[in-house]
Parts: sequence; structure tokens; C-alpha cells
Amino acid sequence: MKKSQLTPAPQAAEYVPVSGDFELLEQEDIATDTNYASQGYWKGVAVHFMRNKRAMLGLVIVITLMLLAFIAPMVSGYEYDEIVTALNAKGRKKPATGISPRVPAIHEMLTGEPYDDLFADKVFLFGTDDLGRDLWTRTWYGARVSLMIAFVTIIIDMLIGMSYGLLSGYFGGRVDNVMQRFVEIANSIPRLVIVSVLAIFMPKGIGLVIVALLLTEWIGMSKIARAEMLKMKEQEYVLASRTLGANSWHIIFKEILPNTIGPIITQVMFSIPTAIFTEAFLSFVGVGIVLPQCSIGTLIEDGFNNITTLIYQIIPPIVVLALLMLGFNFIGDGLREALAPKLEDM
Repeated sequence: MKKSQLTPAPQAAEYVPVSGDFELLEQEDIATDTNYASQGYWKGVAVHFMRNKRAMLGLVIVITLMLLAFIAPMVSGYEYDEIVTALNAKGRKKPATGISPRVPAIHEMLTGEPYDDLFADKVFLFGTDDLGRDLWTRTWYGARVSLMIAFVTIIIDMLIGMSYGLLSGYFGGRVDNVMQRFVEIANSIPRLVIVSVLAIFMPKGIGLVIVALLLTEWIGMSKIARAEMLKMKEQEYVLASRTLGANSWHIIFKEILPNTIGPIITQVMFSIPTAIFTEAFLSFVGVGIVLPQCSIGTLIEDGFNNITTLIYQIIPPIVVLALLMLGFNFIGDGLREALAPKLEDM
């Protein structure tokens, strides 16, 4: 064997990196498949909700009615309890807008006398009631009162019912049995009985309606929260938190509550139209808002009392109530489908 064949091959020189050999890529230089890019949970909920045409229609209806409820009474030129008479109609500098419910042709046909309209420069979009109050202003002011009562009640009921249901479902056993028996007793008492008892100790008005709703509307929320707790409390992340020494309050309100907020929000959206309808019903039967202050229920009651003479008076509050309930139900359906989308919708 030759000597040259036994000589080892020369080793390559060790590479030493120097400045300029590498260049960091910017985020926009990295190709990302946007069709399969990960997205957050709430972003996905928003995307599914916006794709739902009925839900968006309901959102538009509710936002429009809420804007009218808070803006229309301030720009109408009348107060909700103002009785428009010939004296203040002549002295008013800023005329209202709309159409007058008076019809000169009918007056002349029935009486044979020319129609002398003291309100010739006044027009009312929804007409006036039997006392001469502007129905446009009263309708939207009543919608504002009804929405305020519903939102205040539902927020408080959500806090009470959610906490009650979560505690009942988490501790279980004897604690759950006692708490659920109380719920069954409270749910078995008719709402009118509760209102009648409250009316003995409280004056009629917004306070009575809010308290009556607070005593009854939290029950459905507590059942939803309890069902979610029973489903979630045996999950692995809860067992891991308990193993690491987390106390019960931390597990309930820090670990489980964020994962049950979806069904609770859906329940809130369905509870708002229920609260609005309940307030309207209580005011209609005479145990709610006291005149001259108005709500949707008092306006329907007032229109019902004058339905044989002023049939147009009952139409605006009924239409507003129907649109509010329809809009909130559309939003609730959209949220329910967005929070738990079906496989074919994904």
C-alpha cells in the first residue's frame, strides 16, 4: 500500500458566523395561510354572529329603537306630560313636526261649519292622546323607561342568579338540595301574588316594578348557571387547580365562571324581552308606572281605554313593544348559535 493512501483527508475549516450572515424576517415577510390561521374564541363568536342575517337585523332594530328612545323626546319640542292647549300652541315659537290627527273635511261634513284649527302650525307624528299630550314624545319616553327598568333588573338578576346557581352546583349534596328546594318554592309563587303583596308595603311606580322583577327573574339565570357548573366542575383543569391548593372561591369565580359566560349571556338576551313584557303587563293591570309618568305598559293601557274613540292611540306602543321583543329574540338566537356553532356552520 502506498504511503499517500494512508494520509487522512484534510479537515474543513470550522465555520465562524459573522455579522451580516443572517437577517431576521419581519412579520409581513412570513407567509401565513389565512384560511387556517388560529383565531380567538370571542373573535370566532363575533364572526359567526355577524354572518347571521337575522341576528344583525335584530341588532339594527334594537339599536335604532334605543337611539329613538333616548334622543326623540329631547328634540320633539314637547314634554312627556305636557298638555298642548290652544293657549300654549299659539305662544310656542318652535313648531313640532308630523301630521295632525284632526281632519278638517270630516269636521265640515258632520257640522257644516268651517274647520277652525287652532293647531294649524302644529303637527304630531303619532297624534295626541285624549288629554292633548304628544304621543310621539310619550311613546319614546315610555320606551326609555321600559328599557331602563329591564336593563337594571336583568343586570342585578344576572349577578344574583349566576352566583346562586354556581354555588349550588359546586358544593352539591345537602347544600344543593336545600338551595334548590328554595328555588322551587320561589318559582311556585305566582308573580301577581308577589306584586300584590309588594303593593301593600310599597307605593306604585318604578321601584315596585323593579323589586317585583328582581324577586322573580333570577330563577331562570340560577338554573342555567347550576347546569353549567355541574358540567364543568369535574373537568381536568378544575381538578388540577384543586390539586394545586386553590380554594373554592378561586375555582368558582376564576376558573369555572369564565367558561360559563357564553350561555349566561344568551340567557340575558332572552331575559330582557321577558322583563320588558312583564313590566308592560304590570303597568297594564294597574300596579306599575303611575300616570302621568309613562311606560310601554301604561301607554297600551291608556290606548286600550280609548280604543273606541281614539283607535290610533294604541298602535305606536304596541308596535314598539313588538319590535323590541322581536329584536332581542333575534339577537338571543344569533348569540346562541355563535357561542355553540354547528359543524356545518364552521
